[in-house]
Amino acid sequence: MVFKKIVFLLILFFSIATKAQKIEYSALNIADSLKDNANAVVRLNQVDIIIASQREMKINTLRVITVLNEKGLSAIDAVENYNKRTVIKDIEATVYDILGREIKKIKRKDFKDESAAGGSTLFSDSRYLYLDYTPIQYPFTVVYKSELQTSTTAFIPQWYPFSNYYVSVEKSILNVSYPDNLGFKKMEYNFGDFTIQKTVDNPTQLSYSATAIPVQKMEDYTPAFSSIFPKVMMGLEQFHLEGVDGKAKSWKEFGEWYSSQILSGTTDLPEETKAKMKALVGDEKDPIKKARLIYDFVQKKSRYVSIQVGIGGWKPMLATDVDRLGYGDCKALTNYTKALLAAVEVPSYNVILYGDTTKKNIQTDFVSMQGNHMIIAIPNGNKYTWLECTSQDDPFGFQGSFTDDRDVLVVKPEGGEIVHTDVYDDNTNSQLSTGKYAISATGDLTGSIAIVSRGSQFVNKATLENEQPLARDDHYKGYWRNIQNLKMKSIAFANDKAKVSFTENVELSAANYGNLSGGKMMFAVNAYNQYLGSVKRIRNRKKPFEIHRGYLDTDYITIELPDGFSIEHMPTNYELKNKFGAYSIEFSKTTNNSITYKRSLSIKKGMYLASEYDDYRLFMEQVAKNDNAKMILTQNK
Repeated sequence: MVFKKIVFLLILFFSIATKAQKIEYSALNIADSLKDNANAVVRLNQVDIIIASQREMKINTLRVITVLNEKGLSAIDAVENYNKRTVIKDIEATVYDILGREIKKIKRKDFKDESAAGGSTLFSDSRYLYLDYTPIQYPFTVVYKSELQTSTTAFIPQWYPFSNYYVSVEKSILNVSYPDNLGFKKMEYNFGDFTIQKTVDNPTQLSYSATAIPVQKMEDYTPAFSSIFPKVMMGLEQFHLEGVDGKAKSWKEFGEWYSSQILSGTTDLPEETKAKMKALVGDEKDPIKKARLIYDFVQKKSRYVSIQVGIGGWKPMLATDVDRLGYGDCKALTNYTKALLAAVEVPSYNVILYGDTTKKNIQTDFVSMQGNHMIIAIPNGNKYTWLECTSQDDPFGFQGSFTDDRDVLVVKPEGGEIVHTDVYDDNTNSQLSTGKYAISATGDLTGSIAIVSRGSQFVNKATLENEQPLARDDHYKGYWRNIQNLKMKSIAFANDKAKVSFTENVELSAANYGNLSGGKMMFAVNAYNQYLGSVKRIRNRKKPFEIHRGYLDTDYITIELPDGFSIEHMPTNYELKNKFGAYSIEFSKTTNNSITYKRSLSIKKGMYLASEYDDYRLFMEQVAKNDNAKMILTQNK
C-alpha cells in the first residue's frame, strides 16, 4: 500500500511539473549552430498584420526570445508606441527559466508607461509602453505578445526576418491580409543568401517564413543594416493618415497629397509675428539673405523637443503654437521656419528623410511613407539650400553629417520630388594643422598649434566651444594620448559660421616627451596628429565595407631641437597611394637646430568589396607605422 502511494505521488508530481514547464521554451532545445556567437536566440517572431479597410489595421506580435547573456537583453524589444490614433489593445510577457519553467508573468500594468517626448505636455498623447525586466539568471526566455489597432494605414511596418547582430533566429513569420481594392504592394530586398520562403502570395494575402538564420557578426565598416540584410517593404496606394484618406501611386502624387491634406493649414502666424519678421529683414531683397536672418531668429527663439517623425504624429503642430511656446519637434520647428519664411516671401518646402550619421536613403523605388526626420529646403537657383531647424548651433545652409549625401523627399504643393542632399567631397572634409614645438635638453616639449576644421570635420569639433573646461581638457588628452604628461596652457576657439570653419588655438606642454638615455634622445616627430586607431583584422570577411565620409588632413609643423644635440637619425620621406587614398610625410632640415615636418592623409569615401578590406587595413597600418616614426638625437661631447 505504501509503495502504491509513493508511485501515485510521483506520478502526480511529474504531472504538475510537466504542466508548469513549457518544453518548447527550454534553452536546452536550441541547436548548437544557433547558439554559436549568439547573445540571444529568437525562437519565434510572428507578426500578423490585418488590414481590414483603408482606415483600420491591426498588428499582432508573438515573439519568443531566449536571452543567453546581458548583451542579448536588447533583443527582447518589448516596446510599443501609442497615441490617439494607435491603441494598444493587449500587451503581456511571460518569463521562463532555462528548462522552460515559468518564472514571472508580466501584465500590462507592469509595463513602464512613459512619454515619447520626455514629459512634454505638447506631445502628451504620444507615449510608449516597454518591458523593464531585470533577470535573475541566464539564460532565460521571454514570451512577448502585443496587439495594436490603428487608423494609420499609410505606414505598414517593414518586415526584417532578423534585426540584430549576434542574434540568431529559429523562425520568423510574417502574415499579411488585406482587401483586394486598396492597391497593396510589396518589395523584397537582399533575400539572396538567406533561407526565406514566400509561402502565400495572392490578391488578399501575403506570407513569408524564415528559418535557421545563424548569427550575423558585426564587422567594422559594415554598411547600414537595412542596405545589406533582408527586408520586405509594404504599402497601400489607398491609405489613411492623420484622419485623412490618401491615394498615391507616385512620389509626385504622394507629395501633392501630403502637402494639400496634411501640411495645409498649419503655417498660420499671428500678424504681430509676421510684422516682426518683415522688420527683421528690412529692405533686403535677396531670398537667401532673408532666410539667413530668419534662421538666426529661429535658432535663438526655439528649442528642440526630441521626438521622431511618426511617433508624435505625421502632421506638424500649428506654427502659432510653436510661436507661443518656443519649442517643438523636427516637424514643428521645420513648419514654423517655413511659416516665418513665407511671411517675408521666401518660398520653402518640407523635406522628409532619414536623419542619421549613418547615411540612409529614402527607398526611391517604393512609394510609401518613409523617414524619421524633417528639415526644410529653400530653392536657390537650380539647387536647394537645406536648413536643419532643430539645431541652435548649425551654420546656415550646412547639413553636417546628419542629413548630408542621401536621397530625400521634397514635398511641394505641385507634388513630391526625390532629391539628393549636399555631398561634402573628401577634400572638403578637411583639417589643416599649423604649429610648432620645441624640445628641451631634458626632453620636455612646449608648443602651440592652430587646427582649422571644415566640412564633416567641422561637425566633430564645433561642439567643443560649448564644453566645460574639464571636458575640453579631457578631449585633448584623448586626442593627444600619444603625448604623456600633457598639460594644456591655453585653449581658444574661433567659430566662423559664415565660412563653416572652426579653429582651435592651443598652447601645451609635456614633460619628458623625448626619451633621454645614454646621451641619446628619441621622440616621435609627429606629435600633433598621429593616427592612433587601428583597423581590426577580420578573417574571411563576409560583407562589403563602406567608408561613409572621406577626409583630408594636412599638417605643417616646425620643430626646434635642443642646443647641444646633433641629429643622428631623421625618418625618411614616405609616400603611399592606392584606391583608398593617399599618404605622405616629408622631413626637411631648415637650420642646425630646426626641422619642418609635412604630412598629408586623404581617405576616399566609397563602398568596397569584402575582399579589399585587408588591403585597406594594411594601408592604415602603414599610416600608423610612419606616423610614429622616431627621430634620434645625440648629445654633443
